[in-house]
Formats: sequence, structure tokens, C-alpha cells
Amino acid sequence: MYSMKRLTAFVSGKVQRVGYRARVIQLANGLGLKGIIENLSDGRVRIIAEGDEEKMKLFEGAIDIKNTFIQVTSIEKIYSQPYGEFGSFYKLVGTGETDSRLDEGIGVLKDMRDLLISICGMQKQMLGKQDQMLGKQDQMLGKQDQMLGKQDETLFEIKDMNSSLNDKMERVLDKSDIIELKGNVSEMKSALRAKGII
Repeated sequence: MYSMKRLTAFVSGKVQRVGYRARVIQLANGLGLKGIIENLSDGRVRIIAEGDEEKMKLFEGAIDIKNTFIQVTSIEKIYSQPYGEFGSFYKLVGTGETDSRLDEGIGVLKDMRDLLISICGMQKQMLGKQDQMLGKQDQMLGKQDQMLGKQDETLFEIKDMNSSLNDKMERVLDKSDIIELKGNVSEMKSALRAKGII
């Protein structure tokens, strides 16, 4: 059987008007603890919590919250026997304080902020990958330009070789030989067509 414990804690730091009490209430209810939490006039927060010893150990560590809004700097802890006077864990609200709905709203806003931070991080990663892809695309376009340049060089060389070959053929054969050669080629084509070969 678990032994019951009572913790009275005085929490100092940036703990008022930042959603600290709402967060502690969530933690306490999640662990099944009973008690109260309230703001003190000196800027601290007082917590009285009762529950079994193992859950109280978890709770003690969990109330030392440090995030963008909440900054606990110290916790003064006093242990005693539980009185069993609380039916649940709740917030005591002083005159002029906001109600629990506003604290819940702060919690929702914090969750939304965390989500936006996460989305911004993912967008930055995606933009980085997009930049990498554009860089690779630029490299591919550069290689394509090189290939087109080489193709143009090759075509120029072929045309040059063809022109050179024609010049050499004309020098070797005189015009009458070329006319005779063309005539022979025409006769061969006619004969091949007649036989159905071409």
C-alpha cells in the first residue's frame, strides 16, 4: 500500500500570469492528486498537493517548469501528513484575477505557437531541399548546353568533311566523269526499281 503525502510548495520565478497554474492543475489531475494552487501577493505561487508518495515525486519534478513563458527559479518544499481536505485539484482565484478560461486560452495559444514554430521549421527544410533541387537543375542545364555545343561542333566538322570530300572528288574526276557517274547511278536505280528491289 502506498503511503500518502502532503506537499506545500512555494514557487518563485516568472510564474504569475503566464499559465503556470493551469499547467500545474493539468499535471496534478493527470497524476490523480488533490489540492490547490494560488498566486501570492509577493509574486510567488503556493501549491498544496496530496497524494501517494510515488506520484508526489513525479509531481515535484514536473512543477519545475522552464519554457518560453514560464521560468521557475526556485521551489521551497515543506512535507507533512495529508489532511484529506480536498476533493480535487483546483485554483484559488483572488480578487481581480482572471478565471480558468483565460488560463486555458493561454495554454491553447502556447500550443498554437509551438505548432507554428514546427511548421516554420518544416518550411525552412522544404525551401532548403527546393534550393538543392534548383541547383541540380542548373547543373543539368549546364551539361545540356555543353552537349548542344559539342553537337554543333560535330555538325560543323561533318559539313566541313563533306565539302572537303566533294572538292577532292571534283579534283580527281573531271566534269565529264561526274556526269557519266551520275548517269550510271541513275541507270542502276532504274534497274533496281524495275526488279522491285527499291
